[in-house]
Amino acid sequence: MVTVSPSWAYALQLPHDPRAPGIARATLRAVLATHGLGGLVPTAELLAAELLTNAHRHTRGPYALRLRAAGPGRLRIGVWDSDPTVPPGFGPGSEPARAAPDAECGRGLELVRACAEEWGAHVLREPGASKGGKLLWAECGGAGG
Repeated sequence: MVTVSPSWAYALQLPHDPRAPGIARATLRAVLATHGLGGLVPTAELLAAELLTNAHRHTRGPYALRLRAAGPGRLRIGVWDSDPTVPPGFGPGSEPARAAPDAECGRGLELVRACAEEWGAHVLREPGASKGGKLLWAECGGAGG
């Protein structure tokens, strides 16, 4: 008998608080353990940490972590924030900004692109959208995750 796993999705609303990214990563670990995807934790946590840090550093309002099954053994991590500006490297055909060799920050989205199997952005400007902003996402799992 073949068992079909139901698809699942979670969203965690986060205040603009320096503790929020850590709470989100703990939630991510719990969700992956619950769904038998513990092997994805190292990559998924790196991807989530970089996307969450980007939202925290470059916006002033709340943000949200979104997790969903993206197929058998695959995870899509999304981070929504209220700023509709897509950073360089996530827009179609754009390259990420390059950090100086001695810079202490500025490599997060390069790490996401290097570690994720797929990534992208959705600008949320459609009529009737209550919050607008953007959603940056990355996927891991499968053969490469």
